[in-house]
Amino acid sequence: MERKTRKARSILAAQQMDELPAACASEKAAYAYMESKRWGETPCCPRCGAVNVYRMAGEKAEARFLWRCRDCKRQYTVRIGTVFEESQLPLRHWVRAFWEAAKSKNGVSALELSRILGISYKSALFMLHRVRLAMTDDPATPPKMTGTVEVDEVYVGGQLRPSNGFTNYRGYQGDRTAQAMDKKTPVVGMVQRGGNVRLRVVADVTGQSLAEVVKANVDPSARLMTDGWQAYKGIGKHFAEHRVVRHNVGEYVNRNDRSIHTNTIENVFLRLQRSLYGTYAAVSKKHLHRYANHAAFLHNTRGLSDAQRIGAAIKGAAGKRMTYAQQVGAA
Repeated sequence: MERKTRKARSILAAQQMDELPAACASEKAAYAYMESKRWGETPCCPRCGAVNVYRMAGEKAEARFLWRCRDCKRQYTVRIGTVFEESQLPLRHWVRAFWEAAKSKNGVSALELSRILGISYKSALFMLHRVRLAMTDDPATPPKMTGTVEVDEVYVGGQLRPSNGFTNYRGYQGDRTAQAMDKKTPVVGMVQRGGNVRLRVVADVTGQSLAEVVKANVDPSARLMTDGWQAYKGIGKHFAEHRVVRHNVGEYVNRNDRSIHTNTIENVFLRLQRSLYGTYAAVSKKHLHRYANHAAFLHNTRGLSDAQRIGAAIKGAAGKRMTYAQQVGAA
């Protein structure tokens, strides 16, 4: 039975992937694809939420792929209320952008996307930032993590070169010297074993800052796993249990209890760094949280097929907007 279920899933995934090339080549197919992923079999009005809607007839209406709501009497398309609303780019380009951003663990650079779509680098970068916004969970009411939760931090950016103010960069081996850390941005990662990961860009990694971000995302009943970084010393009192793995003495898995480690979150950080330094080459501090959210989405949807992952990203595009002024502004 399980083998038949897996086979049926693989057939369905293949059928869903077959839709993508057509949706990337034809505007009509792109609208049909986006409508199916956003609304499924129940089209609704993005303005009032009513399902009493119909597709408008007529040459002009069909050319614009218009729908109309019988309740609020307003016209709309699948673009309304999404990250690609009011975009001047063809919708088929948006389908391809979602595809490229969702299919690879390391993401896709704006320069590569601009070559694929034949658009400017500036347009491709704006597209990808809006796709990353669609991949971001709503931070207002996130469910707190439970069970065993690993917490760790990683430092991103601040390449050690004279142009960044480093005078003795040749001997740098990853230490936490003031000169090195001043140019880097800390990212706190929290992963629930067997569940999802959350990556949060923070201003510093003091005990107060770490306690605030961890308490906001982890349930008090959780079993917390951290390394021996001194800022974690007082965090255990907020949770049911706190266990430490001592990296400073070469311990990465506790010998007496093999469940005490932070290897899961460190693997997430490894993939994040591979994408930041391998695919994107250089990421500004202002936009780092967008790339971190992208990496978290790819990890959290790792059990889905590519087609399902793209569908999840498109569904996440609803109710979110990013203007160009917001992108180039102060984060």
